[in-house]
Formats: sequence, C-alpha cells, structure tokens
Amino acid sequence: MRLGVAAAVVGGSLVRGDVEVEEGAVAGIGLPGPGAGLAIPGLVDLQVNGYGGVDVQRAEPGEFAELAHALARDGVLWYQPTVVTADPAAMRDALTSIGQAFERPAPARMLGAHVEGPFLSPVRVGAHPSEHLRRPSLDALAALLLAGCPLTMVTLAPELDDAAELIDALAERGIVVSLGHTDATAVVAHAAFDQGARSVTHLFNAMRPFHHRDPGVVGAALARGDVTVMLVADGVHVAADAVVAAWRAARGRLALVSDAIAAAGEGDGVTSLGDVEVVVADGVPRLADGTLAGSVRPLAWGLRLLVELGVPIVEAVDAVTRTPARLLGRSDAGVLGPGRPADLVVLDDAFAVERVYVGGRELG
Repeated sequence: MRLGVAAAVVGGSLVRGDVEVEEGAVAGIGLPGPGAGLAIPGLVDLQVNGYGGVDVQRAEPGEFAELAHALARDGVLWYQPTVVTADPAAMRDALTSIGQAFERPAPARMLGAHVEGPFLSPVRVGAHPSEHLRRPSLDALAALLLAGCPLTMVTLAPELDDAAELIDALAERGIVVSLGHTDATAVVAHAAFDQGARSVTHLFNAMRPFHHRDPGVVGAALARGDVTVMLVADGVHVAADAVVAAWRAARGRLALVSDAIAAAGEGDGVTSLGDVEVVVADGVPRLADGTLAGSVRPLAWGLRLLVELGVPIVEAVDAVTRTPARLLGRSDAGVLGPGRPADLVVLDDAFAVERVYVGGRELG
C-alpha cells in the first residue's frame, strides 16, 4: 500500500517521495510517483491531563481507551498521562487506574505516568490546588510508587526543602526529573540540573520570569545544552516571539507538549482539571480567577505553529516526535523508517492531520 505522500520525515531528514507500507510495517521510503502531503512519525505528548472528555485524574481504567482513541485521531500515538496535585489518596488512585490500563491495547500508547506535583512552589502554583502542595519527601515518593503504575517523570520545584534528596532518589530510579512550578533562581536551577534534573515543564509558565540580572529557571535551561525544554505552543501560553526565542536557544532539544485537559476536542463549557473547576471560553481554559488551566488545542496545532513561525519542517516535527521520545529513552517511539511499525501520521499541505495509521491500518 502506498500512502500517496510527497515526502516523509525520516530520522531527522526530509526524504522526497512516497512511503510504502506492507504487513503493518514501513517497507519503503523515497519512492517515485505523484503525491501530496507529508508522512511523519506518530506524535509523542509528554503532558496530557485529559482529552476527548476524559480527565486523567478521575478516569476509570476502561476510560483510557476512549482517551487514547481521541488522542490518536489527532495524531498522538504515544503519551504520558499526567496526574496533577491533589489529595494524596486521589493521586494514588489516579496512578492505580493508569497502571491498570497501562498494558491494555490502544491506538495511543502510554509511555508511563507524569506526576506534576505536589512538590511545587506555593508562589508559582498555577492552576494546582495550593492546599494539597507538599514538601518533598521520600515517604511521599514511596506512596506514589506503590500505586503500581510505571512512573516516568516528576515535575518539582528544586528550591523546596529536601528537593535535592528527592532528585537523587528519582534519578537513581531512572525517572526523569523536570523543573516546573518553581520560583528557583538560576543558581538553584543549575544545581538541580547538575544533580540530574533533565528538563523543564512548560517553559515560561508557572516559573520565575526571565530577567537579565535574574534569569531563573528559564535562563538556566536555555543557556545549557543538556536540558530538554518542554513548551506549550498553543497560541495562548507563550507569545510567538517567545516561542521562536526558545527554539533558537534550544535547537534540537525543544519538545512541545499539549498540556491538554479533558475539554480538548470538546468545545467551550465547564470542565475540570482533577478536582478544580475550569471554564473554557473561546478555546481558552481558565480558573475563576483567570489563571490558565491547561490547554484544549492538540499537539499537532503546535507543530503547525512552529512551521508558520519559520522553524524548519524537520526540526518542527522532531519537537513533537524524536525529542520527547529521546528524553524518556524510548527509541521505539516517534520514529519512521524502513522496517519500523507503520505508526505514522499524514499531514496535508497546510500541516494539518489528514490521516493516522497504527500498525499500517488507517484509523477511522
């Protein structure tokens, strides 16, 4: 079967020509013939709080199939369900549900859970309920690990007491430490990165603002070459110039995330982020006090925005495929190439998702 595309992104290169799929795998690339559109790997989203009406925090194990289908229809074939700050029992219950759903077949596959909180700064809390913030502790980490869910990422504020001890424990277990919801100075951020933290969660948002004499986490992350910079490019969280500045400073290590909530794909109205009520108006989710509360735009929207802002196609694609997969050490995700499973997306000439294939079969 030929996809009828004009080109494909393969291993960080743009290859002109069509793509052939046989028996669920990519059998050929760069094949001659007329075509339109672009074949790319399935997208990888490291921050999904919900999607298609399903809230990760409240979902029963069976509801993750619905969430996975909604994600896959929008091009995401690998994702990290993200659990936000809540009552400790509620966080454990959410992780238990994720763990029970983890091995179940689904078009969008879980990479592991991302726990965003409760070890966050009370002055950079964002939409997280401040009453449930906690001081970093090994006991609190042990309770999360006992939920029986593969834990792949934890977002924390490195300036909190005992955060260094927690960073060590997470790094020893191979769990990615990401700095976020933090008021840390650049000095504290550099110390955390030197210790083993490897990324920042939604750059610019819910962290000490960049200042030329006080660069904070933003400046530290952009100045280093060993930190993956996760960013929400939904046209709301970060201005276009700031997106371009982040890309120029962090070329090859920029990873877009959707930060999607349950209302993604559902339209305006009242929804929730865990136990927090959120109102979506004109496509923007906010708390009652106006605080942004995640996003309702798909990850592919950010990919198209990067291209529109002048980011080269291959680099824009890498930001939603290879780079996030590399952060988690997953060579099986976000890659298109001969012999690989045909888990891929076809974009039209306007860089919108046109078709999605899982194992060589087109999703309906």
